[in-house]
Amino acid sequence: MAAPTTSRQTGPQKITKKGKELPFPLNLYQTAVGKKWVMAVTGIALIGFVLGHMFGNLKIYIGPVAENGVWEYDLDVYAEFLRELLVPLFPRTWFLWLLRFGLIGAFGLHIHAAYSLTLLNQKANQEYKSKREWQAANWASRTTRYTGTVILAYLIFHLADLTWGLLSSDWERGHVQANVVNSLSNPVVALIYIVANIALAVHLFHGVRSMFQTLGLNNPRFELIRRALQYGIAGIILIGNLSFPIAVMTGLVDADDSRIGTPALESAEGS
Repeated sequence: MAAPTTSRQTGPQKITKKGKELPFPLNLYQTAVGKKWVMAVTGIALIGFVLGHMFGNLKIYIGPVAENGVWEYDLDVYAEFLRELLVPLFPRTWFLWLLRFGLIGAFGLHIHAAYSLTLLNQKANQEYKSKREWQAANWASRTTRYTGTVILAYLIFHLADLTWGLLSSDWERGHVQANVVNSLSNPVVALIYIVANIALAVHLFHGVRSMFQTLGLNNPRFELIRRALQYGIAGIILIGNLSFPIAVMTGLVDADDSRIGTPALESAEGS
């Protein structure tokens, strides 16, 4: 007599509901490819901001300049110039705030796309029980999520310190050079600045290469350009930004010039 057959109970299957599809072109962002494209495009915008911000801050080395007959720090003059962008087409600071909102949007999309892709990768690894092939990734790519977290935390700290003036009783609106020097004169703040910018350079080192791949520019004939940008952008940002705390800590730049705010003499006087 044959033994009776029994069906194995595996329990109720978990059914995952697919989210509602958004209309075109927003539905592209619901795919992994779309999220990678958003990361690449916002990454380009953010790299432009980081480079522009760094080059603008190099004015700290120029020191006092004669502006409207009065001695001012060139960094302070530059900050005022940003507030006056496209005046009188826009009221004062309006265009600057438009740029700021654009950057906030780029940061938000970049972070959200990165977080969403991380969740997708984790889900894929669970479903297929596969381990990451770390041999195919370098150290920079393996630490991208961690360097990104460090950058985000430092951005909040940096805004609170130098933009909002919440961390120092000596902070004065419009006195950019003095605020920077006072902040970076603190060894703890200088160390935080250095660590954050090393993380930024590592993040950019991987991000630039990944950007080329996402945009379909990973053909071998672009390899030289890709490597030049990868090393060049990360290196320029690292050297430029690390020079600021080093210059302040070593006394190369300061904010204690008795000429600031006093009438400037004509350079041709006596000639």
